Amino acid sequence: MRDIIRYIKKNKLAYMSLYILGILYFLAIFADFISPYPYDFQHRDTPYHPPTQIHFFDEKGNFHLRPFVYGYKLVDPVFKKYQIDYSQKHHIYFFVRGEKHYLLGFIPTDIHLFGVKKGKIFLLGADHLGRDIFSRLLYGGRISLSIGIVGVLVSFTIGAVVGGISGYFGGRIDNILMRISEIVMSFPGFYLMLALRAVFPITLSSIQVYFLIVIILSFIGWAGLARVIRGMVLSIREQEFVLAAKSYGASSLRIIVRHIIPNTFSYLLIAATLSIPGYILGESALSLLGLGIQEPYASWGNMLAAARSISAVSQYPWILAPGIAIFITILAFNLLGDALRDALDPKLRKSL
Repeated sequence: MRDIIRYIKKNKLAYMSLYILGILYFLAIFADFISPYPYDFQHRDTPYHPPTQIHFFDEKGNFHLRPFVYGYKLVDPVFKKYQIDYSQKHHIYFFVRGEKHYLLGFIPTDIHLFGVKKGKIFLLGADHLGRDIFSRLLYGGRISLSIGIVGVLVSFTIGAVVGGISGYFGGRIDNILMRISEIVMSFPGFYLMLALRAVFPITLSSIQVYFLIVIILSFIGWAGLARVIRGMVLSIREQEFVLAAKSYGASSLRIIVRHIIPNTFSYLLIAATLSIPGYILGESALSLLGLGIQEPYASWGNMLAAARSISAVSQYPWILAPGIAIFITILAFNLLGDALRDALDPKLRKSL
């Protein structure tokens, strides 16, 4: 483990990716506290409000110790054009009172990390309903980031168990389990995902949809892993420590769970890190098509649905912020997964 950590520290891109992912998950966990507004709070008088710039110097060049934002006036209600109102200065305060929320889901409070006492602050602009994109981005991270972790845990547990049983027992059990996995793998993943989602009613709540997406993505993802684990188990089951466990009467289940599967953890760790982006993209695709998380709940996928209009993107480019978040997250996971693969490669350990 120390060698792995030392290698990741030497790999600047992987080390930076680890920090980026840590920051993203931290922001998602504490979204209620960090975001200035709730995910569904609407400012109907300011649709497509542009990002508000933070200033330390006013229009006259005077320095202000406390940062502030200028107010905006809607000058064209049709094309949603705004003009800066230099007569309105709204200072930014930390630990301000705002809308009530539950910190970590169970601590009631109305304290937010930052905000303005008057006026509005939109760090990344607002959407067509005047909802703060920065706040919704943090709340949406809870869905998009957690669904990757939960989906990988479920599918990899199923794949590891099925592959372990298939490789350990062999024979008819092996044939049945591998033929089932091949049937699952033979279907195109994206179309199978759409077909499975279409089986269930569209009126499901967002919580039910969340668990449904996890089940669908896990059902699609376990088969390929099971085949790889099965090949590894065929080799591991002939090792001396497995034969020793058999000699003192350990049950087959105990041997698989306690001795065989743990020896595949290095591969599982790498595969999980590289597979999480696929689950994030799967959720985003379903939500983008209106089959995933439903409004007013936020996910990076359903936030991107507003960007399907070319005219909206050209006039209000800040609505692409969820797409940038998805890109950064997937890139970070891929860079970290590549570094873990190199660190766990026996041929490269001599260079660690």
